[in-house]
Amino acid sequence: MIRIAICDDEKDAVIQHEGIVKSTLKSCGIGYEIVTYTQSSNLLFDITDDHFFFDLILLDIEMPGITGMELSEKIKLYLPNVKIIFITSHIEYAIDAFELSIFRYVPKSNLTDRLVAAITDAAKLIELEAGKEYIIQAAGRMEKIPYKDIFYIQRDGGKNSMLVSGMGISKVRKSLQQIFEELDTPEFIFIDRGYIVNIIQIMKISDGMAYLKNGEKLPISRSHLQEVKKQINRFWGARI
Repeated sequence: MIRIAICDDEKDAVIQHEGIVKSTLKSCGIGYEIVTYTQSSNLLFDITDDHFFFDLILLDIEMPGITGMELSEKIKLYLPNVKIIFITSHIEYAIDAFELSIFRYVPKSNLTDRLVAAITDAAKLIELEAGKEYIIQAAGRMEKIPYKDIFYIQRDGGKNSMLVSGMGISKVRKSLQQIFEELDTPEFIFIDRGYIVNIIQIMKISDGMAYLKNGEKLPISRSHLQEVKKQINRFWGARI
């Protein structure tokens, strides 16, 4: 189930966008819950004061009061992982949208085709990120770490490993190979004998380094570099 918010100051536009979202997700076989808004301040209130959670938000940029651009900055403070799709007739906003890490920019001049594609891609990524949990059990403790939150796993000497995630650092008395086999999912790849990285967390590959969303960069061994690039291309090519 994907929770979606649609915000546009024009009611007809909200109805149109909602119709596209519904037909797109139905064709993908994905469940959804949609909340619509015609005032950006109401959406912001629901997120900041009533703690509404959304996976995906469709925003018009040109709205009175709080613009879509201003709204997205405030929303990201509360929902850092939310996917935001900007809908606008002003192409000059595209650069700003990129700087705000907006998922997709959809021009009104080619609304239907571009919005269908954007919604489909966002929904697939949201479902992918929802994923499974890696469970750590040791000495009377149990941790559940969502796959999507794991940045990388590092060898920590001998047969010990260290998981680095949005929840912090978790140490495991298992080898990297053993953890890799337990994860058993294509988004985790070896980039070096000492590192397994979550493809979802990779921002870019440059100069033999993997740059991650948490700001860290990890070395990719020369023997793994070409294969890492191929695996990343295969992974995203099969999903988006």
